[in-house]
Amino acid sequence: MMRGIRGATTVQENEAEEIVSHAYELVADMVHQNNVDANDVVSILFTVTEDLNAAFPAKAVRKIEGWTYVPVMCMQEIPVPGSLGKCIRVMMTVNTSAKQEEVHHVYHYGATVLRPDLKK
Repeated sequence: MMRGIRGATTVQENEAEEIVSHAYELVADMVHQNNVDANDVVSILFTVTEDLNAAFPAKAVRKIEGWTYVPVMCMQEIPVPGSLGKCIRVMMTVNTSAKQEEVHHVYHYGATVLRPDLKK
C-alpha cells in the first residue's frame, strides 16, 4: 500500500545552509518515526514559500546515505495571503503496511501550527 507522510518546518532566514539543514533534520525525523527505507520511497516532493529561494531543500535527501536514487522535486507553494512564511513542506510517498492512522506526520519549529491535531 502506498501512503503519504507529511512534514513541514520553518527557517529563520532565506539562507542556503539553514534551508538544507532544516530540511535534512525534518526528513531524517520522518524516516526515523516511520521506519522508512529508501527502497520503499516512491518519491519526495518539497515545496517552499515564495520567500525561500537560496537553496533547494531536496539537497538534504542527497546527504542521507543510500538515498541517491530516491526521486525528489522542489516546487513553490501557492502564496496565500496570511499563510505561514519561510516554510518548507514535504510529501514523502512510501510503500508501507502501516494504516493511515499509524503514519507519523512530522512538524518542526514554527510549522507546528499547521497541524496541531496531528501532534503526538
